[in-house]
Amino acid sequence: MIEATNIHKIYTDDSDKRLQVLKGVNLKLEESSFTALVGPSGAGKSTLLHILGGLDFPTQGEVIFEGQNLYKLADSQLSRIRNSRIGFVFQFYHLLSEFGVLENVLMPALIAGRNKSEIGQVRKKALDLLNRVGLEQRLKHFPNQLSGGEKQRVAIVRALINDPKLLLCDEPTGNLDSGSSAEIMELLKKINQENKTTVLLVTHNEEVASRAQRIYHLKDGVMF
Repeated sequence: MIEATNIHKIYTDDSDKRLQVLKGVNLKLEESSFTALVGPSGAGKSTLLHILGGLDFPTQGEVIFEGQNLYKLADSQLSRIRNSRIGFVFQFYHLLSEFGVLENVLMPALIAGRNKSEIGQVRKKALDLLNRVGLEQRLKHFPNQLSGGEKQRVAIVRALINDPKLLLCDEPTGNLDSGSSAEIMELLKKINQENKTTVLLVTHNEEVASRAQRIYHLKDGVMF
């Protein structure tokens, strides 16, 4: 499904001071797997997730996704993969405040340039997914009218709307209480099992990570 080899990431500030965040990380995710990556704040978890998802370039190393080296692709090709093959779920939801629940969910399909007939089908799919996660009564609600757990369910449905093969989740329970966290983890497990979607979850919480099939640890830029 996806394999990262010898990933290094170095940031340089205005004074040319170098900060090495990742130090030769290797990671391979099998298709339909559910993997957790655990580490403290500052370990490089989010940086690695962004590199795997084509959001940030590695300083060194390569990422092969479905047989393609992501960082040898043209920007337009990489953008299409991010939109249609990879779904992202973030700790802070990143919902658009001026749009309602259904509009937020449909946004990736609109960005992909779907035609009118396709959008109609995607809308039906969105309604079905929102119903499945218990948000059928929230379709016209704006993000500021939702609880944290509801916002994260909207974000997950949005990430699924284009049928991605890979779902990258960056601290998806980090802003939630224990009850909402359990619900979100149950939903991610269900998505993995029913849709055969490959899931990578990064978290600092060992209890959350325990729901995964396999757990890796990252500390000071090194995987173990």
